[in-house]
Amino acid sequence: MMELAPREKLAMLGAEALSDAELLAIFLRTGSYGTTVMVLAQQMLNEWGSLYRIMTASQEELGVMKGLGMAKITQLHAVAELGRRFFTSQLARENVMENPQVTRHYLQSVLAHQEREVFMALFLDNQHRVLQAQKMFSGSIASVEVHPREIVREALKLNAAAVILAHNHPSGIAEPSRADREITGKVGQACALLNIRLLDHLVIGHGEYTSFAERGWL
Repeated sequence: MMELAPREKLAMLGAEALSDAELLAIFLRTGSYGTTVMVLAQQMLNEWGSLYRIMTASQEELGVMKGLGMAKITQLHAVAELGRRFFTSQLARENVMENPQVTRHYLQSVLAHQEREVFMALFLDNQHRVLQAQKMFSGSIASVEVHPREIVREALKLNAAAVILAHNHPSGIAEPSRADREITGKVGQACALLNIRLLDHLVIGHGEYTSFAERGWL
């Protein structure tokens, strides 16, 4: 049986039946001189290791590969942004405690590609729906200075009932540091004084995460 082209395979079997290379080939649309689109897609996966790394790569990083012109690079960046906006819109409709994977997907789409540490807070209403997702602090490649008072001040401004914290580790390793645990405790204490619940702190790495709540640290 002749192997189906990616678009035909998607039409017959659904998107979930496609490999990473086949999905990527659909967005690339065409190959380059002497290289088919499937070969180009596989070369990209070999070079960057995963769809995640491709979709978060900069224009400069993508531009070094032969066969990737500006049109293909802008298509990939548009697809990545579409995904981020999808998770953002989904997050606004969900009870984040009932569907925690939506929260993780959103935070990974926002934080995992950052080159420096960024500390975020999700402010929730009493039904655990997101009132606002806000980048609170930015730091270096290895640390970020966090001020619990600023987080509490923002929570009060929004009349939030609960907070979820999140920050990234540019190293890609999502294991929390001692400093991460200490600042989580300080934020939790500050929130508790005003009857605001700290529900979780997520550390985001490259394709991995750690949840303080899942580890029983809150």
